Amino acid sequence: MKAVLDHVGIAVKDLAAALAFYRDALGLEIEAPEEVASQRVRAHFLPVGDAKLELLEATAPDSPIAKYTEKRGPGLHHITLRVDDIDAALAQLKARGTRLIDDQPRQGAEHSLVAFIHPASAHGVLVELKQSANRQSAASTVPLAVSRYAVGDLELISLSDGLIRLDGGAMFGTVPKVLWEKKAPADARNRIAMAMRPLLVRGARTMLIDAGVGDKDAAKFHDIFGIDRTRSLSVTMAEAGVAPEDVDIVLASHLHFDHAGGFTYRDAGGRIRPTFPRAQYIVRRGEWEDATHPHARNRASYLADNYAPLADAGVLQLVDDDATIMPGVKVRRTGGHCMHHQMVLIESKGRTAAFVADLIPTTAHLPDAWIMGFDLYPMDTLAVKQQFLKQAIEQDTLVFFEHDPALAAGYIREQNGTRFVQPAS
Repeated sequence: MKAVLDHVGIAVKDLAAALAFYRDALGLEIEAPEEVASQRVRAHFLPVGDAKLELLEATAPDSPIAKYTEKRGPGLHHITLRVDDIDAALAQLKARGTRLIDDQPRQGAEHSLVAFIHPASAHGVLVELKQSANRQSAASTVPLAVSRYAVGDLELISLSDGLIRLDGGAMFGTVPKVLWEKKAPADARNRIAMAMRPLLVRGARTMLIDAGVGDKDAAKFHDIFGIDRTRSLSVTMAEAGVAPEDVDIVLASHLHFDHAGGFTYRDAGGRIRPTFPRAQYIVRRGEWEDATHPHARNRASYLADNYAPLADAGVLQLVDDDATIMPGVKVRRTGGHCMHHQMVLIESKGRTAAFVADLIPTTAHLPDAWIMGFDLYPMDTLAVKQQFLKQAIEQDTLVFFEHDPALAAGYIREQNGTRFVQPAS
């Protein structure tokens, strides 16, 4: 086992006073805060060279940090050592008779796995072991479990079609890698792992929004994009208790291959057919025109096998404007990513939710300027994103992040001018 310093945890009672010193007086940059619900704490990271400081702010009176500051006052709480394999590290420590607080790793901040060593075995210091997200296996770092949410009378079920890897620079546009790689570690080919999370809406009818990449493409395609469909749409729909024939409506945010690939499948005879046999597929007319008449800049994103067979099968419906698709569910054109990209707004009994698709693909894209290089109209993205985020905060909207590898949905919050996501429980 080789351990390196990852960060130093500091318990704070007065966050504003702490920031006045660490951020304002010392000039350290502060990252967006992160809620660690299991510990009832909010973590604020400040990079310092190759390591970080972590300011720990209690979010509940029974939080361990609240108890710590009540008893001892603010100050040094723990040091965190990063290891490549936390399970092996814990096994080695157990074999040496080390007293552990956590026998098994648990979820920590930054989507990591963590475990604490008792101060009695570390000469009075509370030591945390951490395995970073990019060191974890796909199964542990990417929680692609089916998750259910209630919005008024509607049930929302976040599904999965697995993982796709896209170039990190393209995903963050003008943002330098030195900044984005802290949020989304890249592999040796500079690709970052992203989820594909279609959303099922059950109300007056059963609607599926987007359908992932599907399984029609060749091995070379899967290699280029690092596709892992272990947690495919068919698997997660079955776990949710929904069969393809139960779907009444399939709604497209847009027709790029990682959103519309699952709209069709190739049967045993090689013919491409609609995946959902009873469904009507709803696509914005302008998006259909763009997808069926691609140009040099967007051609790689539109693969005709994903959507052309829908028209041939007579299951395609084109909509021209923002419209209500079923009770409680309407679409709104955002543009930006492509001219006719749309998000889905959901409302029932005073509660609201939004499936924002590629307007805000991951939680790392919350800052205004963090816009994909893939976007054809980035200034449109910026304007709509700013407006939407303001409304989402004011209306307490449950936001679904289609491509986030660790979080399906949450609520946008803002503190000290920095936005962050409070995970939905």
